[in-house]
Parts: sequence; structure tokens; C-alpha cells
Amino acid sequence: MSLKKIGATVAATALALSLSACGGGAGSTNLSALKIGIKFDQPGMGLNEGGKYTGFDVDVATYIAGKLGTPADKIQWVQAATPQRETLIENGSVDLVVATYSINDTRKQRVSFAGPYFIAGQDLLIRADDTSITGPESLKGKKLCSVANSTSAQNVEKKVPGVNLQNFNTYSECMTALTSSTKAVDALTTDDTILAGYASQAAYAGKVKVVGKPFSTENYGVGLKKGNVDLCNKVTAAINEMIKDGSWEKAVQANLGPANYKPGPGNPPTPAACS
Repeated sequence: MSLKKIGATVAATALALSLSACGGGAGSTNLSALKIGIKFDQPGMGLNEGGKYTGFDVDVATYIAGKLGTPADKIQWVQAATPQRETLIENGSVDLVVATYSINDTRKQRVSFAGPYFIAGQDLLIRADDTSITGPESLKGKKLCSVANSTSAQNVEKKVPGVNLQNFNTYSECMTALTSSTKAVDALTTDDTILAGYASQAAYAGKVKVVGKPFSTENYGVGLKKGNVDLCNKVTAAINEMIKDGSWEKAVQANLGPANYKPGPGNPPTPAACS
């Protein structure tokens, strides 16, 4: 065989190996272009304003994507509403979900998680002039807004059996109901990170306040296809690197600092081993 043919054979083999490593094999993820699910309506965490994506989750997702070989301009952002996250992962509409996605045993039956990358706590957001709600123990008979199928809704139903829970599709709808002149709901409950983001918006300045008594621990994870241990390990390595090099702290301060939010105990977290 001539040197020219040998060179061509070697090049072809190298190309095939490269394609395989980058996701050319069946059932693997093409890491040169990722579809990532985020929230589109959570200030400070995941927000879409005319095609501009901002928030702590967005920064985490962008960092992870970079470590996986996907530059920021190659990420395809997909709206991942709370009730749809597992389905989006299962049907391949997204490769990853980074959307204030609390790790729990029920969800782990359908998807795998890398993380946690952040530990939040459930709290309450109420009207600024409301003195009747001081914590979950004072919610009985109150109209409380949350999002269908969210961990927050499940938590509060267990903790306050007498609460009048109103399940909406998005937290933005809850905010409208809370601040409207009709006072359609009395409070909104979800993670303190999300509540802090809303409270810091100019549109709600002086209208709402966070109660400041967290009553749960929410471990945010990166959702991915169930059983994809290889991708899970890569994402976990990226999370660890983000924490180690200071990018995690910078992202927290840039996105949640304006609301005077301070990460609670356990932050930054140590991601669990993938299995």
C-alpha cells in the first residue's frame, strides 16, 4: 500500500473515531450542539426576553455546554415548563434540563440527574401589606398559588392540609393573580430563588415581599435521559469545575445578588455520583 493510501486510511479512521466520540453512535448525544430546557419566565433563574436568555440556570447551562464542547451560540434553548420536563427529556426534545429542577425519587423513575448544583428552600411570596401570613402554619383557608406537578405544590399540600391550593401553568400567572386588584390569590409558593427573582423586578417593587421562612430543601439537578451515565459523569465534572474555578459564585452574585439573596446552608453543594 502506498504512503498516500495509508495516510488516507488513517485519516478516515480518525474521522470515524472522532464522530463516534462526539455522539455519532446510536442513542448518544451530539455534544457539538445541545438542546437545553430552561424556564422562560423566572427572573434571576431562567428568563427569555425577546430571545435574550438570562439567569443563574442559564449561566450554569452555558458553562456545562461549553465543557461538553458546545459554544454558547450553538445552544438551542427550549422552554421547559414544570409539568413538561420529564416528557421533553424522554422524547428527545432536549438533551438537558436546567430549570430549577428539584431532584426527587418520583422523577428519578423517569429521568436521571447530575448534581445537585444548587440547594434552595421553599418559601412564600405575599403582598407587601399583608401581615396575616407569617409562614406555612398561617396558610389554612388562604388561596395559595403554585404550579401544577411542582414539588412546591406537593410539599405544601402535605404540610398544610387545609390550604386552598390554586394550580396554575406558570409562576408568571401566579404573580398576576397575586398582584391584581381582585387579589385572586393570597400567596405564591415555590423556591426562594424564584421568589427573590420576582420580588426584585421593577414591576413588583413595593408590591410583594418574601416571608423569609424556608420550609423545605430543594436540590437542583440537571435532568437528562435515564441511564445515560456517560453524559451524567461529564455534566457532573462540569459542575464541579464551575464551583472550583469561581464561576458558580459569580453567577449567583450576578443573578440573585440584586435581590439581596444569600445562598442557604449546603451551598455550593457537592454533586452526587452518577449511577
